[in-house]
Amino acid sequence: MATTNIMIVGVGGQGTLLTSRILGRLASSEGYEVKISEVHGMSQRGGSVVTYVRYGEKVAEPIVEEGQADVLIAFEKLEALRYLHFVKKDGVVIVNDTRMDPITVVTGQATYPEGIIDTLKERRKTLVVDASEIAGKIGSPRSFNVVVLGAAAKHMSFKKEAWLKTVESTVPPKTVAKNLEAFEAGYALED
Repeated sequence: MATTNIMIVGVGGQGTLLTSRILGRLASSEGYEVKISEVHGMSQRGGSVVTYVRYGEKVAEPIVEEGQADVLIAFEKLEALRYLHFVKKDGVVIVNDTRMDPITVVTGQATYPEGIIDTLKERRKTLVVDASEIAGKIGSPRSFNVVVLGAAAKHMSFKKEAWLKTVESTVPPKTVAKNLEAFEAGYALED
């Protein structure tokens, strides 16, 4: 098996690191070599956070090169656009349709781009998920990242049962039920 390259991008506090731990544990439990690299921007201040997860029989390095990501999991749409050039031509983008203004927009130094979702869809296969709304409906707004992961799971080769087992063993114990529900909701979405 060739190495599979996954990028998880978002804004500080959106759960990118937890999501990468779930994926890394799952790939490891399935017998793959796993390399994870976390790149923190100003994550405490709502800055960009990027995590690379690479798995396969033998993985040389943890960093995903431009144009090599099989799947881009994005918890915020501007972050998806910012890292789109890392996605292979036949790769897929799974994006949470939410907007979080970066500090440059908040302070008036920049404007938030219009038409991000359309741009993503023009350039790569893109699945848009309203994960924040879904997570709110199940009564667990903070689990939106697991909704997005559930949608992305169908674009990786692991069985659903293995995903559920890994989510259950990785998230904080008191959040297991809601996170499993969030994963199932994302997994049930149509491409």
